[in-house]
Amino acid sequence: MSSQIAFITGATSGFGAACAQRFAAEGWYLILCGRRQERLDKLRTGLSAVTRVHAFSLDVRDEAAVNAAVAALPAEFSGIDLLLNNAGLALGLEPAQRCDMQDWQDMVDTNIKGLLFCTRAILPGMVERNRGHVVNIGSVAGTYPYPGGNTYGATKAFVKQFSRNLRADLLGTRVRVTNIEPGMAESEFSLVRFKGDDSKAAQVYQGVQPLSPEDIAEAVYWAATRPAHVNINSMEIMPVCQAFAPFAINRDV
Repeated sequence: MSSQIAFITGATSGFGAACAQRFAAEGWYLILCGRRQERLDKLRTGLSAVTRVHAFSLDVRDEAAVNAAVAALPAEFSGIDLLLNNAGLALGLEPAQRCDMQDWQDMVDTNIKGLLFCTRAILPGMVERNRGHVVNIGSVAGTYPYPGGNTYGATKAFVKQFSRNLRADLLGTRVRVTNIEPGMAESEFSLVRFKGDDSKAAQVYQGVQPLSPEDIAEAVYWAATRPAHVNINSMEIMPVCQAFAPFAINRDV
């Protein structure tokens, strides 16, 4: 059994919870954080029967809180081997001219700033130990635009380029960086995007078989367990029911 340590943000649902389950099954020690304390407690209780778990409520948008949480890690959890920057969200699907500016700010604060705060707090220790792996959860929306994707897609484009630049900065160390880019996946993503509207969220997946959180967890685990000299730069994953569309053309303009 391995005693490697994974730090997972946004661990209370979706990809984060599935990744926690997958890594726990292989004996990894887990540092789990999220904003929903009740779910976090339930996850910790279940996984503590399998492996060592340190869990705490954390809003990754709060830089001071992130730094304090990392500084306060118990000694047995301090040598983090894997940072999974999973916390993120999409809000709304309106065109840019009608979007709620607060939604834009929340996506930037979580998807970009939260990822930066966690990476900056944990990366120096990885470099000092000359081992570690930063896995960022991006999206195909960071490469391919779609109507209403505006700021969400832009934040995931940031994740893509930041991951590439991290690799450049870390050349000469044994710290790895991977950007996982899921396509359509059924988790709480659409429920959050539509602010709790179950009917709208259900319509997104009607008549199709999207990716599951477990599919993404398997991809993350695979990337994290390659031999130490192998770096998976990026992995783009779509369900078979999803593909690319022709360029849109409006002939009335």
